[in-house]
Amino acid sequence: MPNINEKGYKKQIYSWAMYDWANSAFATSILAGILPIYYSRVAASSLDPNTATIYWSYTLTIALVIIAFLAPVIGAISDYSNNKKTFLKIFAAIGILFTALLYFVNSGDWVYASFIFILANVGFALAEIFYNSLLKFIARSDDIDHVSTIGYAIGYLGGGLLLGINLLMFLFIKDSQFAAKLCFISVSIWWAFFSIPILRYVKEPNTNSGPGNINYIKVGFSRTINTFREIRKYRQVFFFLLAFWVYNDGIGTIIKLALIYGAELGISSTSLLGALLATQLIGIPFTLLFGRLAHRIGTKNSIFIGLIVYTLISITAFFITTALHFWILALMVGTVQGGTQALSRSYFCSMVPKEKSAEFFGFYGMSSKFAGIFGPLIFALVGTMTGSSRYSILSIIIFFIAGMILLSFVNEKDSAGQCSS
Repeated sequence: MPNINEKGYKKQIYSWAMYDWANSAFATSILAGILPIYYSRVAASSLDPNTATIYWSYTLTIALVIIAFLAPVIGAISDYSNNKKTFLKIFAAIGILFTALLYFVNSGDWVYASFIFILANVGFALAEIFYNSLLKFIARSDDIDHVSTIGYAIGYLGGGLLLGINLLMFLFIKDSQFAAKLCFISVSIWWAFFSIPILRYVKEPNTNSGPGNINYIKVGFSRTINTFREIRKYRQVFFFLLAFWVYNDGIGTIIKLALIYGAELGISSTSLLGALLATQLIGIPFTLLFGRLAHRIGTKNSIFIGLIVYTLISITAFFITTALHFWILALMVGTVQGGTQALSRSYFCSMVPKEKSAEFFGFYGMSSKFAGIFGPLIFALVGTMTGSSRYSILSIIIFFIAGMILLSFVNEKDSAGQCSS
């Protein structure tokens, strides 16, 4: 990285981390929180509640398919381009613009809402690839884990803070539809404003890694295929990836569909958003506790505990009828969400060869986007066949059980090498 003084270094680090603060507003308030409820009760108000949930699931699936197929190309651009900040700005602008356009979604506009959300989500996900790619250029090699943690923590706080502000809007503005529209605008403004530091103060890295006429599509997909072939040589790493793809899809499905499921059951918007905010807050200390638990009983055993809790959550969710029940489940999710995902990353890191850690982690992130398609799709298909989202949420236990079975075959002691945590 460039030779800069300590003050300039810290300025770049915190400017970079502020983008996590900025875009976490979308992840928390749009992807997981307000929009699913608004979609169910306003945009799809002309539909049966179960049908609205099914259509939202299909909307998520379409967005994930687009992101998954673009990810290898965008990954190649992020690796070989000297315009990382330019592409970050372009895709963030797309996400910000289409988030603001959600303001114009009215009653019965579920097709328009789905279309606008898909474009906003694609912009959000692709911008994040360039954001992540900047980390290795701005952080010192002995400080990269600490810097990554700073971004994660700031993102948690930023997303939770705006969600709390949005919850107050619902409490004090009588017209809940107008309150939701103001929330969409607030996310767009928040995302745009707090993106300024990374665009202004983080320097554009000079990768010098490829010719100007590089075919990004060809390079992106050929690199993905080559990495897949390479990773198959490491049996334990490959088995863990299979397990991770399966159970992480279940985790992602619960995160993305929990609130629209609650809305379908008739739970109030304030109760749903309050429960989501509680999940955010309780997730911080329990993520740290999971780290300590891993030292005592082992990382894999700690992941097993998280997946057992998620299985219980899916089963219990089938029976909930009140806001209190939903709050209890939300708190249960908060106890395992951050810890399970954080330990999955560190467990993978402990097994991959150090000299291939960057390559394998790139595949780890990209491949999980492909795997994440199936949870929302199965949720929608089961809801379509049974006419009830209760069976959809129950079907998610398949991902946790199958993930645990695959994980039981993994033995990190037989893995190829170590990388620093």
